[in-house]
Amino acid sequence: QVQLVESGGGLVQPGGSLRLSCAASGIIFSIYSMGWYRQAPGKQRELVATITSGGGNTNYADFVKGRFTISRDNTKNTVHLQMNSLKPDDTAVYYCNAAHWRRADYWGQGTQVTVSS
Repeated sequence: QVQLVESGGGLVQPGGSLRLSCAASGIIFSIYSMGWYRQAPGKQRELVATITSGGGNTNYADFVKGRFTISRDNTKNTVHLQMNSLKPDDTAVYYCNAAHWRRADYWGQGTQVTVSS
């Protein structure tokens, strides 16, 4: 069975940092583009960052550019999101996504990030 399991969320003060991780199993990880999405209470799920299957290209939502970095390790079937300079508006559940043009998308269950004083 396919599983994407997120970890690393928690409570952090404004200006602080967190590193999210997503461990994938049950898929050929190296052929999937990976992404991080987030959903805040009362809002739609939105794209945070994506990375291509080989890790050569990344893209970011404007609201995280310069603060967040997505990376992957295809030898470990993991993708990460380093989050720096966190703001209260970053508070959300963060979800890991695996996407391929010929295959179904897969989603993790999410990890809560709360940025508060």
